Amino acid sequence: MANNKSLKVDKAGKMASKIKYSFIKIMTGSDLSRRRIPLMSAESGNPGPVVWLTGCGHGDEVSGIVVIQEIFKLFQKEHLLNGALYAFPLMNPIGFESASRNITLSKEDLNRSFPGNKNGSLAERIADIIFTTILKTSPSLVLDLHNDWMKSVPYTLLDSNPNINHDVFTKAKTISEKTGFLIILDTDELTNTLSYSLIQHGIPALTIELGESFVVNEINVEYGVRSIFNILDYLGMIEPVKDSFKHQLTETFGDKIFKFSQQPVSSTSGIIRFLVRPGDIIRKNQSVAKIYNSFGKLQETIIALNDGIVLGNSDSSVAFPGAPVMAFAVT
Repeated sequence: MANNKSLKVDKAGKMASKIKYSFIKIMTGSDLSRRRIPLMSAESGNPGPVVWLTGCGHGDEVSGIVVIQEIFKLFQKEHLLNGALYAFPLMNPIGFESASRNITLSKEDLNRSFPGNKNGSLAERIADIIFTTILKTSPSLVLDLHNDWMKSVPYTLLDSNPNINHDVFTKAKTISEKTGFLIILDTDELTNTLSYSLIQHGIPALTIELGESFVVNEINVEYGVRSIFNILDYLGMIEPVKDSFKHQLTETFGDKIFKFSQQPVSSTSGIIRFLVRPGDIIRKNQSVAKIYNSFGKLQETIIALNDGIVLGNSDSSVAFPGAPVMAFAVT
């Protein structure tokens, strides 16, 4: 049952946000149970930007759920001055319940299924419901919240831009500078993600990677909440933030845009031993990992190809030919 909270005036005479919690049906189970995804909204009652937050498109990436929950808790006390904020905190409940990246019933990646197809596969049908619901509100911005490897730092990811709407991409880039996170340009053109599909439809969108997956990292949750409040402040939707958020890497590098890279990959099999940690600044030709065989003999030393920053280390210590070992932000 939806939980609706009416507009109220606080002691200072300000109009409180109208908060609403509801559900959207995505499918009917074989036991005739209804599978739904939660929908949250906060409306100011005044014209202004429409912002969407989306979380847990990958079932093992859980921090976005909590970030959205905490933001809506704050709007029980804070005031949305203009516009509206909407959220799908749990887009992939089937994957979430089994701690799986994909929709386990169909083994599909929801974030490779947008903009969706109402007559397509299960993932495409769910993607269509999510996408059309977002489009109906004529959004000004969509922030898609994700997590990366278990050992990783948070960052903002911009879609690769060769064939996308460049005006909208420029708007997304400008907003990326307000997140307070390191800005990374994706080097792979993934055309069926939520963010890429939105940009193709003329809607600015960003992906925010909130560090480690599988578990809730409270520090990264705090970072995520503060980052989003930076953006709402920039859009004039809330009272000015007194202490705007900047991640420590952003303090060092500012608005510099890096490129995403998983090169070099391993050329041999064995056990990975990392020499650097996520967040470390590295130099070209620096040794970043070593790979040993089962007898402890060194098989390969992984050498950085560029100056950059370590974004994350592989979740597995198993190396094999062609396997990514680390992710980097490179110049």
